Amino acid sequence: MQLVRQNEKNAVKRCGSVAPRSGRGRGSGAHRPVCAVLAALLVTAVGSGCASGGQPGDIEHRDRPLAGNPGPNPELNPAATPGTNPAAGHPGGPGRRAGRDRAPVGAHENAQLSPAVRATLAKKWGLAETPLIAPRPPAVKPRLTTREGFEVKGGNDSLPPVFTTVPTKDRVVFLTMDDGSEKDPELLQMMDELDIPYSAFLSDYEVSDNYGYFGEAQRLGVGINNHTLNHPYLPGLSYAEQEREICGEQEIIEKRFGKRPALFRPPYGNYNGDTLRIAKSCGIKAVPLWNAEAFPDHMEWREEDEDLHPGDIILTHFRGRAEWDGSMADLVRAVMKTVTDRGYAVARLEDYV
Repeated sequence: MQLVRQNEKNAVKRCGSVAPRSGRGRGSGAHRPVCAVLAALLVTAVGSGCASGGQPGDIEHRDRPLAGNPGPNPELNPAATPGTNPAAGHPGGPGRRAGRDRAPVGAHENAQLSPAVRATLAKKWGLAETPLIAPRPPAVKPRLTTREGFEVKGGNDSLPPVFTTVPTKDRVVFLTMDDGSEKDPELLQMMDELDIPYSAFLSDYEVSDNYGYFGEAQRLGVGINNHTLNHPYLPGLSYAEQEREICGEQEIIEKRFGKRPALFRPPYGNYNGDTLRIAKSCGIKAVPLWNAEAFPDHMEWREEDEDLHPGDIILTHFRGRAEWDGSMADLVRAVMKTVTDRGYAVARLEDYV
């Protein structure tokens, strides 16, 4: 398989539609206790006899730019106005201080359910197949190295590694979501009930109107990671400006969510030597980019074979109907069809990195 390096042109490819959109509307936003949901679904599964489910600058690195767009969330953010698209630094409610990450025991809650109940959950949310269950996380995390072609001038092994795939033989992939503009309560409920892990890479200008939404995501097991304060093109900034963007976001995440991130993703996948040195100085241990990108109606690929591989990182964004012809739930249905059809489970990135 030929390596497609980040600095080559047309490194990301598009393939056809992976799943039709279901046309489901947004949920109510109320987060029901999982136990109550599962109890109700178990009764439904037994009663209906449903079938069992399946299992100072250096070399500049670029990737395609992507932006976000906020959507309404009157329940978790009463100040939100439907249809608005606030500019960078828009004001909003202060949100509530979130608790620390819950222990990742929830990553295998569904493994304890019967196939019938898991199939019923998948059917409830419109998934084509029951998601496969990821294996237990490795006892020892794999050693990470910078992907060939992604090095910076003067870089060495002391800098945070930059990678698009986690070295593992497990048939798992990792779902990551960037920016934070769309704050859809239905996504929280869907991912919690289906027990699909994902990691958030947040930019403060997109989330400062509603820290509480991401505090709830964190409580449900979502990793909260750094994507800068204002989503700038980092190689175009001075050292001091990059430091403010990266380390400033570290401080805000620690203050709001109780934990300083170890993972950082530069906006657009663009970085230079200063970026990595600054990231290291304020506590970043690794820089996960992506090997595929998910949309509600298609996938885009970095590799020429246009396929998934063990340990691939999948990028998507917190977006909604204002920018996409579909909701976050539609996105999840589409990406899970691709992942499950190709024989992979979704694992928690922080369990491997």
